[in-house]
Amino acid sequence: MILTNDTTRLALTAACFAGYGLVCLLPYLRQRRKRAAARAEAERGGWLVAYASQTGNAEELAQQTAAALRLAGIAVRTIELSAVDAAALLGAERALFIVSTYGEGDAPDAGAGFASRLMTRELALPNLHYAVLALGDSSYSHFCGFGRALDGWLAAQGAQPLFGRIEVDRSSAVSISHWRQQLSHLAGTSDAPDWGAPAFAGWRLAARRIVNPGSAGAPLAHLELEPADAALPDWQSGDLAQLAPPSDPEHARDYSIASIPADGRVHLLVRLHTHADGSHGAASGWLHQAALGTIVPLRLRQHRRFRLEENAARPLVLIGNGSGMAGLRGHLKARVRAGLGRNWLLFGERNAAHDAHYGDELQSWRNAGLLERSDFAWSRDAGATARYVQDLLPLNAAPLRAWLADGAAIYVCGSLDGMAAGVDAALREVLGDAALNALAEEGRYRRDVY
Repeated sequence: MILTNDTTRLALTAACFAGYGLVCLLPYLRQRRKRAAARAEAERGGWLVAYASQTGNAEELAQQTAAALRLAGIAVRTIELSAVDAAALLGAERALFIVSTYGEGDAPDAGAGFASRLMTRELALPNLHYAVLALGDSSYSHFCGFGRALDGWLAAQGAQPLFGRIEVDRSSAVSISHWRQQLSHLAGTSDAPDWGAPAFAGWRLAARRIVNPGSAGAPLAHLELEPADAALPDWQSGDLAQLAPPSDPEHARDYSIASIPADGRVHLLVRLHTHADGSHGAASGWLHQAALGTIVPLRLRQHRRFRLEENAARPLVLIGNGSGMAGLRGHLKARVRAGLGRNWLLFGERNAAHDAHYGDELQSWRNAGLLERSDFAWSRDAGATARYVQDLLPLNAAPLRAWLADGAAIYVCGSLDGMAAGVDAALREVLGDAALNALAEEGRYRRDVY
């Protein structure tokens, strides 16, 4: 009898390891096929337009770039940078790279695989002619850090620049126009499609409430907006609302949408930002103080890297903190509407008494069997050990591996400083670098961090 029990335990253990090994292997095989397809395209000739986007800007510009080249009769392939391998670069004669920077100089998720696979090695590219459009935000100390690193690496491999690197500070229209002019010279045409983003429309501020009264943190407002003079547009969970504050319209702010079209309004979750001198953020201060009924200049933006899309039917592991609940709530609402209950929320905030955002709603989903698991970390509860959301991952390592073995996808939403890096490090501790990198390249590890 003892032998039988031991044999059973060994069999179950072996099955668990086999299942986890399979979940690590499948993403690798899919990404290998993806890179092979990119290599085949490169071998067929034409220009390569590769993009690495975090919130969708680089991808949008890549599509506009490709359209301008096609208008001039130039064959072009548009591809995410993560799918480009050494053979694709060796087989290309002309390549345009449109890349954003994540945080303090890092590659965005869509370029991290390329950076680790290729930019850490030498690769002779004397036949490649290239150009780099680097997107960034000058408020960070390593402005356009990844674009600069990519440009430097390509030059070090002997690739020849078609023209100098162009850097774009927070979607500067002047810099993008310069890129477009350079393309016109290369293509021999000045006739190109309109590159302008959709115009801002008027949206009415219909409702506002503070969701964390009494919190040790800054006020966090739940906002509801509706079109002032048009029908409600369509969007998907994971998409962004871009808002232009009247005091600084040149620098629009992106906010994760916390609702779905079936709600009838765009919901946002905006924390009041206060500068060192006591003044408030241009956008957050305005949204917290504007009278209900105020018309807000707003437009919706696709955020392809944070949408559910091919992960729509998978189990979901949703991780975040603070105002990151907005993006997680959007996905939960989409899943609830679809009747899909394999959802696991891991969320961190300050105090359980004041910062359990949308707590009643979450409880109703738990009661209905549509939120299978929820775990919370509170960093400021009196008498309790301070915990952050990343601390929950090693504590739940076994169920996390089991969910991933069942095909789950991981979505992370919230602050870039502290949380995003901490969650990534904890996931690497639990899963290993190779497994997490494979999940990212397969699209099963997605982040909306700011």
